[in-house]
Amino acid sequence: MPRPIKCRKVCHYPKTLEFSPADKSEDKGPVFLAVDEYETIRLIDREGYSQEQCARSMQIARTTVQRIYDNARQKLAECIVEGRTLKIEGGDFILCDGQNTKCAHNGCFKKTYCLKYQREKGENTMRIAVTYENGQIFQHFGHTEAFKIYDIEDGKIVASEVVDTNGSGHGALAGVLNVLHADALICGGIGGGAQMALAAEGITLYAGVSGDADEAVEAFIAGTLEFGTEANCDHHGNGHSQGHECGNHGCGSGNTCGHH
Repeated sequence: MPRPIKCRKVCHYPKTLEFSPADKSEDKGPVFLAVDEYETIRLIDREGYSQEQCARSMQIARTTVQRIYDNARQKLAECIVEGRTLKIEGGDFILCDGQNTKCAHNGCFKKTYCLKYQREKGENTMRIAVTYENGQIFQHFGHTEAFKIYDIEDGKIVASEVVDTNGSGHGALAGVLNVLHADALICGGIGGGAQMALAAEGITLYAGVSGDADEAVEAFIAGTLEFGTEANCDHHGNGHSQGHECGNHGCGSGNTCGHH
């Protein structure tokens, strides 16, 4: 019986999920780059990590990193040489929750949030995040400068706090919500890539909502919140391909990731 594949730790979900050639007339079909393959490219080629540092960050063996990285580079070369579309999706991975002491990146924003916001979440508490500006629901998820976080117990708001995003954007914002232990997000417009990032973090989305933030949460508690199923921001990446859900969900084919 083959040994189960170990899920690879990924810092956050990619912001852009699809890259297409300008001339699609001879496109031979997409090449699929797994999220864990993307992470090796990001860490080694973008951040300048050695393969050993990359292995520590992803919590896997260096030989595994080398194999994943080689596969990723081959796929990128295929796209560039043959002019094929690149789509990022799938793979065996789990998203970082900011509590990884072995992370090679000292400036990790998730670590910062873990240290700054350590408010305990009760066992029977539901935590709702709302994109927030001057008491209203901010309408563009990727540009929100703050979330208002609500703790709900027994059908009542028992605590709330406004949290600065510190300029984190798009996919990184989903990571902020994960570190804050948010169960759901209420927002206005949101792009397809950000929706996939939230799904990967296990966060339920209620998009297309406007108006007063406090009133929206009260409506959510009462079961009367009106939200839209089509709430994409046109200026965000498309990313409408099916994403991959980790954390509390299955990872890969027949493999299970730990909780993030």
